[in-house]
Amino acid sequence: MHGEYKVPGGKLVVVDLDAVEGRIANFHLAGDFFLEPDEALADIDAAITGLPVESDTRVIADAVRRALPEGAVLLGFTPESVGVAIRRSLANATTWSDYDWEIVHPGPLPPVTHLALDEVLTASVATGARKPTLRFWEWEENAVVIGSFQSVKNEVDPEGAAKHGFDVVRRITGGGAMMMEKGSVVTYSLYVPIDLVQGMTFADSYAYLDEWAILALQGMGIDASYVPLNDITSPKGKIGGAAQKRLGSGAVLHHVTMSYDMDGQKMTEVLRIGREKISDKGIASAAKRVDPLRSQTGLSRAEIIERMTQQFSSMYRATPGDITPAEYAAAERLVTEKFSTPEWLYRVP
Repeated sequence: MHGEYKVPGGKLVVVDLDAVEGRIANFHLAGDFFLEPDEALADIDAAITGLPVESDTRVIADAVRRALPEGAVLLGFTPESVGVAIRRSLANATTWSDYDWEIVHPGPLPPVTHLALDEVLTASVATGARKPTLRFWEWEENAVVIGSFQSVKNEVDPEGAAKHGFDVVRRITGGGAMMMEKGSVVTYSLYVPIDLVQGMTFADSYAYLDEWAILALQGMGIDASYVPLNDITSPKGKIGGAAQKRLGSGAVLHHVTMSYDMDGQKMTEVLRIGREKISDKGIASAAKRVDPLRSQTGLSRAEIIERMTQQFSSMYRATPGDITPAEYAAAERLVTEKFSTPEWLYRVP
């Protein structure tokens, strides 16, 4: 069995092994990481050989740590990353290069249509009707998008939302409320086969699926990094956040919203939770919490999306694609039956 795991911001970890009578056998670790002393590689191989095949990442990482000689130095990888690579090998996980990727970037759409498309396109990837896809969003109108499990009354100030022209909609992923103002955010969704993240925890998969975006931001001059569980940040402040849902049909929805030109004062008037986060951290202004991409790059929103598109295309050989009429029709049915209904919006009052 063969497994690979590219550590976000680090190096490639490669494992080869056999499963014999429920135990890991003939284990060999390789990769472009750095490890001192040289003998530590053989120590790791010996520590993994013989472990039960059902060992989870934590058990494997603990075995690696116990085997390392005093003073050993690991650069570009961790004991946990060895565990992830092993779990991926045992689960027959795939890699980015195993797929042909598409990038779609349709024109402005209503918020509820965006949310419905997320569900439809994820399902299309699960059935094989669609290639794994990156989609950039364009906004037809302003909206507050709340997480699947959030309370409407706890998250949104109805007077502030009405004053500034924000409708409230609910997505299928968890996480926090996002204020989506036309022209002020960069939002994208990834629709990927579940096999791409096999062997990873949710926490591992967040950073793994967004590494290309971090590299794109760094290429634009932003000192961007990932902060678990789901934040993209820089020394100047938070840039955005991710949310994810794994469908039982065999695909993963992973989407991210980053602030381009956020009005911090408006955010505190529309979102109740914004006030709590600010007071909890002793921050006087919301504008200091969410640092917009515009101030750090000097680029237009369209240029940022173009640079991100180029980064993804160069890494994963992606080609331009389109959303099909059948997918749009399925999304509109979901809008009518689910996303525009009070039952869905107020499922958590």
